[in-house]
Order: sequence, then C-alpha cells, then structure tokens
Amino acid sequence: MKTIQTDVAVIGAGTAGLAAYRAAIEAGKRAVIIEGGEYGTTCARVGCMPSKLLIAAAEAAHEARHTAPFGVHVDGPVRVDGREVMQRVRSERDRFVGFVVRGVENIPEADRLRGHAYFIDNTILQVGSDTVVRASRVVIATGSRPAVPQPFAVFGDRLIINDDVFAWDDLPASVAVFGPGVIGLELGQALSRLGVRVRVFGVGGGVGPLTDPDVRAYAAQAFQGEFSLLPDANVVDMRREGDEAVLTFDDETGTRVTERFAYVLAATGRRPNVDTLQIENTALVLDARGVPVFDPVTLQCGDAPVFIAGDANNVLPLLHEAADEGRIAGENAAHWPKLRPLKRRAPIAVVFSDPQIAMVGKRFADLTQGSFVTGEVSFEDQGRSRVMLKNRGLMHVYADRATGRFLGAEWMGPRAENIAHLLAWSYQQGLTIADMLAMPFYHPVVEEGLRTALRDAQAQLTQLKAAA
Repeated sequence: MKTIQTDVAVIGAGTAGLAAYRAAIEAGKRAVIIEGGEYGTTCARVGCMPSKLLIAAAEAAHEARHTAPFGVHVDGPVRVDGREVMQRVRSERDRFVGFVVRGVENIPEADRLRGHAYFIDNTILQVGSDTVVRASRVVIATGSRPAVPQPFAVFGDRLIINDDVFAWDDLPASVAVFGPGVIGLELGQALSRLGVRVRVFGVGGGVGPLTDPDVRAYAAQAFQGEFSLLPDANVVDMRREGDEAVLTFDDETGTRVTERFAYVLAATGRRPNVDTLQIENTALVLDARGVPVFDPVTLQCGDAPVFIAGDANNVLPLLHEAADEGRIAGENAAHWPKLRPLKRRAPIAVVFSDPQIAMVGKRFADLTQGSFVTGEVSFEDQGRSRVMLKNRGLMHVYADRATGRFLGAEWMGPRAENIAHLLAWSYQQGLTIADMLAMPFYHPVVEEGLRTALRDAQAQLTQLKAAA
C-alpha cells in the first residue's frame, strides 16, 4: 500500500476540481487531484458543448425549411442525414474534450491520481486498491449525474440519459422526453427539428426554469406550436414491448392515446456524485440528499477542513459557477483555517432553445408581491426581430418600486443569450432602470426590445412617484 502526504487533496478533475487544484498550487501548497473516471468535464463531454452542436445542426435544418417568407426558395425537401449529424457532433465533442484532457495532462504526473476515492477519515482517502492519501484538507468536486426515477427502469435499454444521445451513430425515429427543463427542451426541440418524432412530458406545468406565469405560458404555447409539449402530463401506463417503449397518456385534447417510441430520454434532474465517497466514515453531517452540510459562502463542510464545490453541492450547476466555486474552495483549503467568502456573480441562466429563454437577477418567484413593477415587451412587433422573422417572445423586467433599481428579468425571445449578459452586468453593478435607459441603444437591433421593456418599467415608476 502506497501512502501520499499532501496539503490539499481534490476529489474530481472536472471544472470545479481543476480550479481548486490550481488555486491550491498558486497558494504555494502541495496538492493532488484524484479522478476515478475519464478526464474531460461534464460540459465538454456530455453537456453544454455536444448539446450545442446538436442544436446547431437542428437550427441549420430549421432555417433551410423556412426560407420562403424571404422570397428565397430551396428546391426539394431538406434532407437530414442522421449519421452525418451525429458524426460531426461526436467529432467536435471529442475535439473539445481533447483540449480539457491536454490541460489535465499538463499537471505534473505525481499530482494526478487515478482511481475511485473514498473517505477513511475526515482527511484520509483511499484511492483505488493501493493508495492512501493523507491530506491536511480535502475538496470534494465530484460533479453530478442524471437522476432517473425508479419506475423508468421498466424501459430497460430503451431508457437513455443525455449522455447517451451523444454516443448515437444515427438519429432514431422517435423519442419520448420526460422533463421540460433546460436539457429536455434543448434536446427535445433539436431532435424534433432534425426529423425525430418527439413528445415532451412534464409534471406541474413547468417550462424550462421560468417562474413568471405569463412568460411561462407564452413559452409553452410557442413550443407547442412546433412539437408536442405536455407540461403537466397525465401518463397512465409505461411499459416495454420488444424494442419499443410504450406510453399511454392523455394528449393535448384530453384524448387517451397509446404511442410507441424508440427511446425514452430521462431529463428529470441531476444528483450530486457523493454517495460512493463513504462520507459516513467522517464526522461530517449530511443533509437529506446525502450531501455534507456546508456554508454556501465559504463552501466549508461544518467545522472540518473539507470543502465542496461545483455540481457536487448543487447550488448553481453552471460551468462559470463551478469554476468560481472551485477556485474559492481551493483557496480556502490552502489557507484554512483562515477563510474568505465567495462573492457570487450576478445570477444568469440561458436555455438555448428557439426562441431562447433567459433569466437574470432575481426570479419572479423570489420577489415580494407589491414591492416591484414589471416592464413588458412583446418581440412580435419588435423591428429587428420582424426583419429577421425571429419575432416571437415576451420579456418581463422587474424594478424595485421604492428605488427604481433593476431587480431581474425573465423572458423568451431572440438573442436572449446576448441580452442576458447586458442585464447581468447591469444587475451586478446595481443600476437603476433610469441608469440603464441612459446607456446607448443602436438602431435597428433586438436590444431595442429591452429598451421598450425598461421604458415601460420607468413609466410605472414615474407614476408611482407622482402619486406619492
């Protein structure tokens, strides 16, 4: 049995783990990084990058089918070659993964340990069958994995998760998607546009991450005009017959139907990868999910010299948040017991559907009714959006009634990924609606739609002030 002594041991070589390792090294500490699986982050291997490659192919097919309104006519039907689509997805995915892998392999070999790690004590780890790591501090950065409800096991190998989609050699004829969240909407719409028969099933009426009832209703209607979306589905039977998944449910009209699908995609959330770490061997207190109770400001688990970062803590499972958390976890591990707080950036989330969905700052659900005004704009008549025939969308911006400060926004609309950054910067700087309206808006651009919403909010604030 080999024993390694180190200042900081980082479990997991994903986005958060790599950031934690580098922060510890930069602080002058000895550190090792442990990985039990393949190198390559979730984002690069099975998340953001391969999904955007599939979406890009779907957008190309969709645009090619909708040129006639511009007076541009493409002779013959658009042909989608599923094998070529998936070959590009896998090829480019492997290229992105390669960049990450090369970055990991640039870490000194002595600092890279391969094998499954688990706790023997608070800061003693067993790695594989032949190595014990005795650390002064530990960072848990083990990421997360799809959470699949037990009843779905009835589908056997007809059940897939998003990871499996990017291993396909060809596109299937049909897919039932459970979960109209970010992953379900992005993959469901992309597959539909690529010619796959898709139905998306939800529970409770949710659409993506949206909490504003009006924007959520608009988004549901927009998607339902393109593919089958049942945000609050009544599925009465699920079974496997031969090589097909068979579902019985009530369709959009309330009619009970039975349909067969090649696959069922479970996009039903994710769970932290902490259940195999044998945390019960430590003094750490676990929450109901089996995750160590931790301080979201310092990322320290209880009073122990153990920190948890990235998707493993499931606070904000986004790449830039994982990188920030990994860095502060690594710094705090290096300097423990002297800790510094994590200063989080403005909340920002984007769904790469079409139209895109975005949220910035406080959500509608986070606000106290009566404390804010809502500025609104429809993109259906917005100039640049109509020029591009991208004129679908509804935006709500929220402003504090007393101070006029911009509080947040939820919307669906064109180029939301770009507008979201403008709003995130504004939120992080604490700007008021008046401050934002004082900024330049070029003409003609989609961002003029944002200005309309801001003007609506400002008009309401002015009326409140006049009435006071």
